[in-house]
This record gives sequence, structure tokens and C-alpha cells, in this order.
Amino acid sequence: MKTYQDLLEVGENEQARMSFVRGAISTHMTTEVWKTAVYAEEYFCRRNVTINAYQKILYTITGQAVPDNYSANWKMASGFFRRFVTQEVQYLLANGVMWQEDSTGDALGKGFDTTLQEAAKEALKGGVSFGFWNLDHLEVFSVREFVPLYDEENSALMAGIRFWQIDSSKPLRATLYEIDGYTDYIWREGEDGAVLKEKRPYVVKLRTSEVDGTEIYDFENYPSFPIVPLWGNESHQSELVGLREQIDCYDLIKSGFANDIDDASLIYWTIQNGGGMDDVDLAKFVERMHVLKAAVVEDSGATAEAHTMDIPYASREALLDRLSKDLYRDAMALDTSAIAGGAVTATEIEAAYEPLNSKCDDFEYCVHKFLDKILVLAGIENENATFTRSKIVNAQEELQSVVSAAPYLDEEYVTKKVLHLLGDGDQAGAVLDAMYEAERERTDFGSNSGETEQAGESSGEEENAQEG
Repeated sequence: MKTYQDLLEVGENEQARMSFVRGAISTHMTTEVWKTAVYAEEYFCRRNVTINAYQKILYTITGQAVPDNYSANWKMASGFFRRFVTQEVQYLLANGVMWQEDSTGDALGKGFDTTLQEAAKEALKGGVSFGFWNLDHLEVFSVREFVPLYDEENSALMAGIRFWQIDSSKPLRATLYEIDGYTDYIWREGEDGAVLKEKRPYVVKLRTSEVDGTEIYDFENYPSFPIVPLWGNESHQSELVGLREQIDCYDLIKSGFANDIDDASLIYWTIQNGGGMDDVDLAKFVERMHVLKAAVVEDSGATAEAHTMDIPYASREALLDRLSKDLYRDAMALDTSAIAGGAVTATEIEAAYEPLNSKCDDFEYCVHKFLDKILVLAGIENENATFTRSKIVNAQEELQSVVSAAPYLDEEYVTKKVLHLLGDGDQAGAVLDAMYEAERERTDFGSNSGETEQAGESSGEEENAQEG
């Protein structure tokens, strides 16, 4: 892999830097990090790389291996990896980031919470993602499209190359990001590379006047490198590591089970006096029976006889169930089927969530470190992020607990908590406003009634005085 020191050795010669960028991209695409991230993206999209490459083989009498194009070859991919990644990200970040000051959310941009979720998903898939603070908003680069250039001495990210190419026949584009600015390059098919845009600072200051119109009057860079890595875990590796083999096993067994049922169709054939037929001939015979429901036995005196059969399934069902449970356990994910049936207590729900809580606690530290550096780039100080996790609860038990503790809690907190448990948390503001308005009306009515009664008594006293 290339490092920041390798970039410094190149110097400022543009041709040498261009060659370095192209070489760094090629080297990056040979690393295990990049390869694993590419595989993880495939599994996230429910495309199992292993079973898609699997090809059934038949052997002739001479021992020659030929592709089996006759029997069923179902390739069913499960959604385990996508489910695990999505569950972890949404459990931690579904409710957005809570800031101490409302101005912080405004300064980070309207779509910051959505972009942070994207960064978290890419971090879990590839082991790391990269957040680029672009003046007033956050952009995300996956490790599949970004070459990090770390410092050899302290492992800090000091520079990086983002690259993309729509198709092999289309131009390759790349942007070299450095502390003092960024440069755009392009490689067109059949041509040498070229500088698309020369190095320029990250922040361009504009001013507008009636005389001169809009003009650039100054340039500025950030106090540090504006791209921050978000690690998916303390091991700095993809969440697919350690799970891929189990997912492959599950998908292969499930697909193989479907193939057996499709091939057999509850019938198998025995051919007498057909010793001259090899595996390929037998496969052709079975295929013809599938398609035409009839076949000709060419050997003289050969006969075919059909037999019914029961395909064993108990052992496969047991293994699939075991693999599913192992996957959830090893991924530290929540299997909702464990708490979906019957009346489940709050304690049982908490116990089921504990592995996911522990995993998200670990990931939350990574997110906090990432956000702290983004806040520095955005010029925001003394701010801490908090998260409200999205989880299943036993609403009845939770409501009873809140109601029993209501006399000792703030009225606003109780109202918000109850509405949240009832699924109407977004109505809390309107309900509280209505409560406060009703309270003001009661107070005003009581106060006005007292004044009226006092005024009536004074009038009576004045009348009595006049009569006297």
C-alpha cells in the first residue's frame, strides 16, 4: 500500500504525481481491504459471490469433467449480512444525533443525519468509511472508491485519492486530496492522463457588488485534513469477516435442497441394460423426462423404470436452523423471532437486546471520535453528541412504570414518555401546548372570579355607607 511519505517523495512534478495517483489506485485495488469491501457490498446487495461462482460438474466414462447444464442449479442468496448491518446502524442512528444546541444541527446541514447513516453502513461493510467535510455539509467516500494515504509515523490520515469509473470504456476520474487543497485528474481511453483541474484550496470566499458582480477575493483551507475516517469497529475490519463462511454454508445447503427437490420431483429412474451410458447420457435422459415427459432408451434391450422417493429434510432443516442461530449470535444481532411470540416481559426483551447493545456501544465510540473531528472542521466547539436507540419495548409494562412514577417526575417528561410509548411521540409538542393553554385558562378564570366577587362586596359596602 502507498503512504503519505510516498506522496511526499514524488514532489511537485505534475507528471510524477499523476503517475503516483494511478499507481496508488492500482495498488489499492489489490489489497485485502479493498477486496473484502467489494465482497461485502455484493453480500449486502444479496448477491452471494460463492454460490454464483459455483458450477456443477459431470464426468464422462473417460473421466473428463464437463459442466452440468442439465440438472437444477438454484442459487438462492440470503439477506443475513444486509439485515445485520441495517439493524446495527438503525438501532444506533435511526433517531438522529441529539445536540446540546439546536444551532449545531443547523450548522452541520439539513441532511447530516442521513449522511451519517450512510457513512456508518459503509464503515460496517468495508471496515472503514471516510467523511469529507465540504464547507457546509458532509460527504461520504467508501473504501471501495477511496485510497487512504496514512502517515507512516503516527498512522494519521494525511492525504487520499478518490477515484471512480462508470465503465471500463469510460474515463477514469480521480481527485487527490491534500492538506493544502485538491487536484482533479482524468485518464481517457487510449490517451495519457491529464490534469482536469489544478490544485485549489478547499474554501473559496466570494463577494458580490453592483459594480463588480460576484468575484473571488480569498482562499482558505481547514486547520487539518478535511477527510476523517469512521471505523466500523476496533479491529478495523469488515463485519463480513467471520460470517461469510457461515452465510455461504447456509445458502449452499438451502440451494442444494431446492436442487434435489427440483431434480427428483419425487421420482428417480433406474435403467436396466444401459451400461454404455455415462453420467452425461444419464443427465440428458433425466432432462428430457423433465421437459418432454418422455425419452427414448437407445440401447437394445434397455428399459427405464420410475420409482418414487422421499427426500430427507429433517437433518437439513436442523442444520439451517443451527446456522441461522449461530449467525445471529456471532453477529451479536437481535433475532426478533425469539421475542415475537407470546407475552414477553420487559426483562426478556432487555436480555435479547444485550448483545446488540454491547456491539453498538463499541461502534458508538467510533462514531463519537468521528463526530468530534468533524465538529472541529466545522468550527463548532464544546458540543457533545448523544443518541436515542430505537428498540422494541413491552408498552404495557413501560406505561405502568411511568404512571407509577409520575408523582415524582416532571409533567413534561411524563407526557413525552407516555406519548412515545403509544407511538405518538411526534405529537408531544402539540399536546403539551394544549395542556399549558388549558392550565392558563383555568388560572385566568379563577383569578377573574375572585376579582369579581371582591368587587361585588365593595359595592355592597358603599351602598350601606350611603344609606347610613
